[in-house]
Amino acid sequence: MLDVAARAGVSGQTVSRVVNGSPRVDPATRQRVEQAMADLGYRPHRAARALRTGRTQTIGLVATTLATIGNSRMLQAVVEAAAGRGYAVTVVTLDAASGIGDAFARLRDQGVDGAIVLNEATAVVRDATAPEGLALVVVDSPPDDRFAVVGTDHAAGARAATAHLLRLGHDTVWHLAGPEPSFAAGERERGWREALSAAGRPAPPPVRGDWTAASGRAAAAGLAGDVTAVFAANDQMALGLLRALAESGRQVPDRVSVVGFDDVADAADYRPPLSTVRQDFDALGAAAVAALVGAIEGTIDGAGHVPALLPAPLVVRDSTAPPPQRP
Repeated sequence: MLDVAARAGVSGQTVSRVVNGSPRVDPATRQRVEQAMADLGYRPHRAARALRTGRTQTIGLVATTLATIGNSRMLQAVVEAAAGRGYAVTVVTLDAASGIGDAFARLRDQGVDGAIVLNEATAVVRDATAPEGLALVVVDSPPDDRFAVVGTDHAAGARAATAHLLRLGHDTVWHLAGPEPSFAAGERERGWREALSAAGRPAPPPVRGDWTAASGRAAAAGLAGDVTAVFAANDQMALGLLRALAESGRQVPDRVSVVGFDDVADAADYRPPLSTVRQDFDALGAAAVAALVGAIEGTIDGAGHVPALLPAPLVVRDSTAPPPQRP
């Protein structure tokens, strides 16, 4: 640090401020210090800084699995957003043998400054004792005074998807729902029901899957033969449903219209290209990291945080059309 200070013609304290992201450095001086750091190959020593500040610049991420597209996309978004703020990420997954308390204990052992809890894991953390002194942000959860909450407006996205199918002239819309413990699945089901109720249409019994394409394909057997429109709770299940419908000779969208949720990268290349609700994983990860870093560094209060809901717009492609004309 002293070598950097000498090369840039500033004090060691100024170099420290630049390293720690302090706003109390004018832009020209900051640029000079950063150039000196680059010229000398200087990188801050994370362990030494942790001893001085009491923070490791590391955050934890808790998930039930990283196998789902939503969770893997969130992991990527969180890692990128954290790196942009000078934080590293350590990941803990839950399994049947370990509870949320064990996950938090493992994160504490690794000295994390705070943690982000993803999706299905939120149902577990809501029933647990919040870890004292550990900043916490939960993605997709009801409001809770113990931690900050960020999420996607799943219900609004589901309402838009269902309303779109009704406007096309379908009498009602069936729902290929996600697993019951999932908060996101519950919100999407709620939005579907609200749209049908607002239109005075009956709500058929939902057919449930587990987010996988295989479960979407299997669930097709539970749909009535006269179904003309289906809102699937995610794109993967919609993909399985598209295959099942094709195998049974029910063309999409000529006989059955299908809408998914998430707008995964491949959705535009499904056959046919899938109408879906777009979930902005990059923005969601950035919002979660911003809330957590704010709580860690004291720039916002992590407790009692008002839930930040990101919009989920409908993307219309070729998998939806008016229902077939009755003879």
